[in-house]
Amino acid sequence: MALKIFEIDSTLRGCEGQIWDRVNGYRWWKNELQEKENGMAEFAEGYKIFGFNRTKGGYVYREWLPNAKQAFLIGEFNGWQNSTPLQNEGFGRWKVDLPNKEDGSPMIPHASQLKVRVESNDGGWHDPVPAWSKLAWQDHTTNLFNGVFWEPPEEKQYVFQHARPEKPENLKIYEAHVGMGSVEPKVATYVEFADNILPRIKRMGYNCVQLMAVAEHAHYGCFGYHVTSFFAPASRSGTPEELKYLVDTAHGLGIHVLMDLVHAHASSNTLDGIAQMDGTDHCYTHGGPKGHHSEWDSKIFNYLKYEVLRFLLSNIKWWLTEYQFDGFRFDGITSMLYHSHGIGKGYTGGYHEYFGPDADIDSHIYLMLANDLIHSVVPSAVTVAEDVSGMPTIGLPVEWGGFGFDYRLAMAIPDMFIKLLKEVGDDNWDMGHICYTLTNRRHLEKVVAYAESHDQAIVGDKTLAFWLMDAAMYTDMSIHQNPHHTMAVDRGLALHKMIRLLVQGLGGEGYLNFMGNEFGHPEWVDFPRPENGWSHHHCRRRFDLPEDDLLRYKFFQNFDELMNALENRFKWLSSWHQYVTLKHGADKVIVFERGDLLFVFNFHPCNSYDGYQLGCMWNEPMRTILDTDEGRFGGHQRLEYGHGNPFPPMHGAHSRNHSVKMYLPARTAQVLVRDSLLQGGVKIWMDGSFLSYWSLPTCEGMKLSLQTWKDGKQEMMDFDFNDAGCVELGLNFDATFRILDATGQDLPCKSSKDGFYRVFFPGDYAVSGLGYLKNGPGCPVDKFEDPEEVEEAEQAEETPEASPTTVPKDEAKDAKAKEGKTGGYSAGSAVPAAAGKAVSAEVTTSAVVGA
Repeated sequence: MALKIFEIDSTLRGCEGQIWDRVNGYRWWKNELQEKENGMAEFAEGYKIFGFNRTKGGYVYREWLPNAKQAFLIGEFNGWQNSTPLQNEGFGRWKVDLPNKEDGSPMIPHASQLKVRVESNDGGWHDPVPAWSKLAWQDHTTNLFNGVFWEPPEEKQYVFQHARPEKPENLKIYEAHVGMGSVEPKVATYVEFADNILPRIKRMGYNCVQLMAVAEHAHYGCFGYHVTSFFAPASRSGTPEELKYLVDTAHGLGIHVLMDLVHAHASSNTLDGIAQMDGTDHCYTHGGPKGHHSEWDSKIFNYLKYEVLRFLLSNIKWWLTEYQFDGFRFDGITSMLYHSHGIGKGYTGGYHEYFGPDADIDSHIYLMLANDLIHSVVPSAVTVAEDVSGMPTIGLPVEWGGFGFDYRLAMAIPDMFIKLLKEVGDDNWDMGHICYTLTNRRHLEKVVAYAESHDQAIVGDKTLAFWLMDAAMYTDMSIHQNPHHTMAVDRGLALHKMIRLLVQGLGGEGYLNFMGNEFGHPEWVDFPRPENGWSHHHCRRRFDLPEDDLLRYKFFQNFDELMNALENRFKWLSSWHQYVTLKHGADKVIVFERGDLLFVFNFHPCNSYDGYQLGCMWNEPMRTILDTDEGRFGGHQRLEYGHGNPFPPMHGAHSRNHSVKMYLPARTAQVLVRDSLLQGGVKIWMDGSFLSYWSLPTCEGMKLSLQTWKDGKQEMMDFDFNDAGCVELGLNFDATFRILDATGQDLPCKSSKDGFYRVFFPGDYAVSGLGYLKNGPGCPVDKFEDPEEVEEAEQAEETPEASPTTVPKDEAKDAKAKEGKTGGYSAGSAVPAAAGKAVSAEVTTSAVVGA
């Protein structure tokens, strides 16, 4: 059977043998698992075999320890004594039955700490944390971690309320670290992130959050990349129930949640992690030098060892099902693809660099299996490969012969801009090289473009804002002290906006921003360590800075919000139409078409151009819809004319059939669109998910209260929703409004600071979920399927042992009404289940041992 990847790129046939090796290996494993395990999906439920699992009369604990001589379960429940031995079942499996007490309660109390004590075949003893632990807490008397028996009673388990959002066609990722998500110098909690940061992410226009450092890691400063407990969420930020609340809240805001998945390696920490789980160096990992990553000082998995494969695939399905994550960013893919781990290698695009003796086919097969599993379990899932090498077919479907990732990170882009800012003067930037780097991607293989990520924010490096403004970020950002921009800030603000717009416009099919960089965060990231006195001062995000009206950080943030809002309206990231019209080296001008929009950049530090003719494909008047020189973005307002006056079409130029003539001030960018696409005003629709959340059967009697201004005073003008659930504001270019129910009660926007809903461009928008706006007319209430009703129906068809994660709709709705329909709770309070039953103190953040 021919592979489609050879149709897409016939030059791959020169490497056909090795490509078929991985494809045939993938197919062999699929067949093997189908015959022996009833399929890969069931094989990937190892958490139903290993770890702690409920039985009819108690629990059973099972661990894979192939080279153990004997093993004991020890913990608070038995005074840490060798009184609970495990029995050898064969094939490396050890287990112990844990019958309930006479009163029916578990032998091991919920939230009690434990370990497994192992004597290896060489006679050595050690006490590792159980490999399948659902939670691990740090003992500050020893600084070591213990596993936690996390089995809350049914009434204290978090119940998901919101369905997963649809797979975004215009992926915009907000890369975030929960622990850093606070203005205060501390470790922020899952609850605080859900209540304070998620609404902010939605307000800024991102439709996906990528959470770093989710799996437990003993060393906080590793940024989550040296995982010690693969099935346990990081306990510094809270409990499993609180992480579920975070994910559920994100779904209620229409935000996809990706997890930074670290399967490229495991922590070499043998006291807290799975390295040498059975006393040998080849339990879950390769033994000897092959199992050691020399640059990371970590251990390399033996990917196609049967129980290791089960462990890793089960880990994927666990996060997808138990916590409802919507996909993964696979960290360190380059290390997995090659036996050399990419160390000391450069990749220029030659196929000899990707194929040959350095290719790690076992890892290739594992990545294909992993992507197959993810997309079969959650069809709307998104997977992103962090690969610096540019491995061909990494972003093509498994069934075509590819690795199966939806996207690859475009890691060359931030490197290029940092190099320009460090080594090249502004007037020597090469427009052709910039455009080449931004468009250098393989056919049909989507990439996530970004100007900077967490890599550039770490201590020892600098963010774009730091490279652009340096010390001026501390001295020249006050509008009160410096009413006019200094030269450093004027340059930095202009180029920061232009670079981010250029990257989002031309760099890929997705976009990524690291938390805080949207407003030019003035500090680097430095985790607590002895050298800084264990301080959290630089391990936080100063979200207060852009909210201060007297500081210029607000201009960076305002632009980021409007840039994303424009992309959400026109969705150029999902458009395959991309044409670079002009890349003029001397004039420093870049012009390109993307989707329905025309992007125009003048990077020249000094020269402005009047009547500059630009070729385009549209024979229609073109209007400026966004420019970096607007006053709300700290600009000089030199381009106001184009917002109110469309540019007429002219004869062809630059190999395009038509053109426009424009004024291009130095260091500015403009985005134009056909004037016809801006007609029709604003239409606000009512989505069924919003009505369901507020327990409203229809939008009858509901009103849209529009903010208007008369004689300098604010007035509210009310509009009724029509029978189709829509309010048409035909003359409006933008709108600020509230939603009122039939009694006049305000149903606030969850993602705004003041409860108002805001749209910035003409078009259709739907009030949805917890209270946010999504583009398009949404889902009418008569066609909306409440996820609680769907799950209840599905559960009715399951066995009595089915997962107790739903409650009757009426009970949940009644609880929401009793809670004032807030859809949340204050930071530090107990996490509510959907039925409104508070979780006891033992399930709150305060119970977590260790920061």
